[in-house]
Amino acid sequence: MPRIPFFRLGAAPDKPELPALATSVPAVSLAGLAVGVDNLRHDVVLSTKFAEATRAQIARQIARHGEVEGLLSAEAAQSAQGPSWLRSQVRAGETRAKTESGEWKAILAELHVAALNRAKKEGKIPVDLLARLAVTKFLRTEMNLQFAQVLERCRVLLKNYDGMRQQKAMEYRERVNGFQVRKKIILRKTGQELFETMREVEKGTLARTRRSLFGQDADSYVLFVNRLAFSEDGRDDFLCAEHYVMMGNWDRDPDRYGRLREVVSVFLRSLYGQDTTGETIDSWMNVRENARALVGSGTPDESTDEGEAQEERLAAWVRLLEDEGIMEHVIASYCVVPLLGEYAPRINPQQLKTALTVRTECDRVERMIQEHGKLSPNSLYAAVAKVASSRGAERAKVAARFLQDFFHYHRDLRRLETLNSALDTVNLVANDRMRELSRVNGTLYEFLLPEEQAQPDEDKVTRHVVLKADVRDSTRLTRTLMDQGLNPASYFSLNFYDPVNKLLAKYGAQKVFLEGDAIILAILEREGEPGLAVSRMCVLAREIIEIVRGYNQLVQRSGMPGLELGVGITLQESAPLYLMDGEHQIMISEALNESDRLSSCNKQARKVMESQAGPFHVYAFQSAEPEAGGNSEDTILSFNLGGIRMNEAAFRKLQHEISLQPLNVKLPASMASSDKGEYRLSSGMVPVDRDIFRKIVVRESRVPRIDPRDFSVKGWTERSYYEVCTDPAIYAALEKKKGAKV
Repeated sequence: MPRIPFFRLGAAPDKPELPALATSVPAVSLAGLAVGVDNLRHDVVLSTKFAEATRAQIARQIARHGEVEGLLSAEAAQSAQGPSWLRSQVRAGETRAKTESGEWKAILAELHVAALNRAKKEGKIPVDLLARLAVTKFLRTEMNLQFAQVLERCRVLLKNYDGMRQQKAMEYRERVNGFQVRKKIILRKTGQELFETMREVEKGTLARTRRSLFGQDADSYVLFVNRLAFSEDGRDDFLCAEHYVMMGNWDRDPDRYGRLREVVSVFLRSLYGQDTTGETIDSWMNVRENARALVGSGTPDESTDEGEAQEERLAAWVRLLEDEGIMEHVIASYCVVPLLGEYAPRINPQQLKTALTVRTECDRVERMIQEHGKLSPNSLYAAVAKVASSRGAERAKVAARFLQDFFHYHRDLRRLETLNSALDTVNLVANDRMRELSRVNGTLYEFLLPEEQAQPDEDKVTRHVVLKADVRDSTRLTRTLMDQGLNPASYFSLNFYDPVNKLLAKYGAQKVFLEGDAIILAILEREGEPGLAVSRMCVLAREIIEIVRGYNQLVQRSGMPGLELGVGITLQESAPLYLMDGEHQIMISEALNESDRLSSCNKQARKVMESQAGPFHVYAFQSAEPEAGGNSEDTILSFNLGGIRMNEAAFRKLQHEISLQPLNVKLPASMASSDKGEYRLSSGMVPVDRDIFRKIVVRESRVPRIDPRDFSVKGWTERSYYEVCTDPAIYAALEKKKGAKV
């Protein structure tokens, strides 16, 4: 029913203000990176294994999209009659063919993760951007090179059929001619397949790894998730029709891109003022959501003031398109899309679109369809009728959709232009002499797979992290087991030592030695390796705690005692020293002593804190004022029961290794902590392996001064201690909060 007008005294209500449009200007910065030997571009060398796998992958894609796979399969049978270079090329092709698409995707991801780790180590995100640019440039270059090579292989094969099996030779010749004619289509399909793979790797691995290492993403990475990135100039009719909107290509077309950009600028200036600069308008058109804010989806909600304003702006937009003679072409751009699969590429897409609005062109296309013999013009007739019958609300809806699609295309075209400019600053060095010259001058950026990187020598260790996992009351535990007629050695081996040994390779850790009832591990951080030693040691410590907790649940059901652990993690900013006992190395490090102290648990502190520790498993108390010149640690009483404590150096290093985000998690009353002082919780994601991430929560708390007789708090020191939280309830509360936000 019609709305009932309400009359009020006074002035008419003001119209809603125009929406504040967002702006975006694509850019990429390689500031801080050394230029190459030509003093203009950045010299880059990519992994040899990656390059070979990529060439093979692109060649397979081109052959498949060009429908010459069967033709090339006959190449092996004819290769013995060909020249020597062809025989070697065929053998190389057969070797490369073993690399499947999934394997190439894995190699691509591995190369990019290696580049991210290098960027993290050097503290320069432009290092990773340079790697992304180099890979993109290599892919685009190889598309054309591999097309030429596949074509040459086909031509050489045809020569071998001259004078024999004429029917087969004619069939192959037609296929090769069709392959050559369809070059643009083949390269488009190959480029889109490469884009889809790149996007999958970005979403599945790289985005999460960057957030883990650097926190927020740099804006420049949107340049690589652009569907136009592998197109020649971004003006492909099929690509635009499928993902944007197909515009005109000829100067006489009123819906060509340049003309449409002028019309959109006129529309925006009519709303925001004639003095609006072209740069501002361009930045508005780089944000697709701005179109929806202006005209809605084509069916504005008239019950709201904003909906009325959108309806008014949409009507003005439709009038402008009609006055400029563009509206019919816009409608035809959408109606022609279903026809492309049926009639193209035999009939040019632009010719099909024009046939929907121009009678003479429609007659010409109809004759072409009838000459083909196997095609029906019924779909063409239906599309012509649909364009002619478009009226009123339907036209408005199409106009609103068109504005969004045009903004989308304009944004991606601007990103493509920015990407192309950035690619011009990358020099993929292929000449060995230039490569060596650039390397000697320290201007060569080599992005290699981990197995291709030179293995660092033992004397190049820059720092090391030590973990000590200490079993509580092992003497009592051994006696209890023996009293029950059980073997303590096998108990410790099966429930503790063997499971821990299986984790070492996963984290790049090594066993230093066993110390009675404790195990001591180390991760050595070398030059040229990702600086993730502390974060990975934290995850390893968590897994050790979880493994022991799981075994305890099993053995305690059988009436056997469980293991109680305390873990200490210490970073030392230097390489360890070694004593040699014959051929056996013995590590000497201050980190060993400190990790022993961090993993310990004072008996008096345990007696007081075990029943009231809450969700935390590590506490530190200062029982007296340290003597002048004495060791302040002599006055600290530690509680560590099933917990992980790290030293301050490890915590500071952890803050540089991964992005730690502060947490405001309200723990339930049943989990209330006895820590009466202020504490801070932070969480972060640790990249353990490709596509494998583990969350850790770290607690920082001040050390209280206490009366050692009853552990009553007398004040607070300026010192802090650090715990890697192990209680499942904390991680459950974190996931619950995350789920609530979603």
